[in-house]
Amino acid sequence: MLLVATYCPVANAVSVIISDGIDNYAVKTRMENAIMRILNEVNAAQSNHRNLNFYAMGVNTQVQRSMAMLWENSPFFCTDDEIVEHCITTGHGYQIRNIPLMMKPTGEREFNEDEYQEAVISFDRQGNVESFYLSISINLYMNVIKSNIELTDLRRRQMILDYVEQFRTAYNQRDLQFLNQVFSEDALIITGKVITQRHPEGFMSQKIRYNKQSKQQYLNNLSKVFYRNNYIRVSFDEIEVMRHPTNPNFYGVTLHQGWTSSTYHDEGYLFLLWDFRNEYAPEIHVRTWQPDRIGGKPLPRDEVFSLSDFDIK
Repeated sequence: MLLVATYCPVANAVSVIISDGIDNYAVKTRMENAIMRILNEVNAAQSNHRNLNFYAMGVNTQVQRSMAMLWENSPFFCTDDEIVEHCITTGHGYQIRNIPLMMKPTGEREFNEDEYQEAVISFDRQGNVESFYLSISINLYMNVIKSNIELTDLRRRQMILDYVEQFRTAYNQRDLQFLNQVFSEDALIITGKVITQRHPEGFMSQKIRYNKQSKQQYLNNLSKVFYRNNYIRVSFDEIEVMRHPTNPNFYGVTLHQGWTSSTYHDEGYLFLLWDFRNEYAPEIHVRTWQPDRIGGKPLPRDEVFSLSDFDIK
């Protein structure tokens, strides 16, 4: 089924300039042209109420799959006529961040600030597009990168941020295949829910009740959530990455998450325990979620799950 926004922009041409960060002129030009092809095709498809033409974009099947799933959940377009951005060098190639998008789930009538998103496009060293994801803000990205300890730590922090952006985009895309891949088979899933207690003395109080799930239970429940909702929008506005002090292959990632869907909205803290013993296929062993408020007050930070709450054997 073709999904389009109620409001469609005029398909103006988008020009892209990579200002600095890469010295190879041929690769730089290839990357600029690739981004322009993608954004101009996105705008043309949105304006003409049609599906994306991946032949016009010239992207591989992995990028096609990612963009098609995102388009199905929430069509998008670029509002800027000109994009001038810095190139970031990664362990595998390059990234261009801060690509402005407006997203409009089908059925919504009015725009709001949540519909503004930014994309990140990753390239290999030859300038070929490797991925297209919704990104975290550049400020969050740079805060994590600047806190690296050594070169290996920097590489892993970049990988964690890449995976966090894939993780976020996977919920927006309703991509169970990626989530199944990234969670270890024995992953521990913990979710918290605020419950109200009535005491014999007549007063009421609130506490968080935690529920444990296996990976398969979590994915089964999540598939039902995906089915019930016309759209899902996940965002992160805080992120903290900590390397384990004695097991340097393990990292704890704490995020402040916003979840908005056609049936539900909440905000809370998401914690992920990453295992980098296999750098080519890192896994999540623990996922926790807690509401960020209880009894009308912010959840104390010392009650937010962190790396120190889990034993690594």
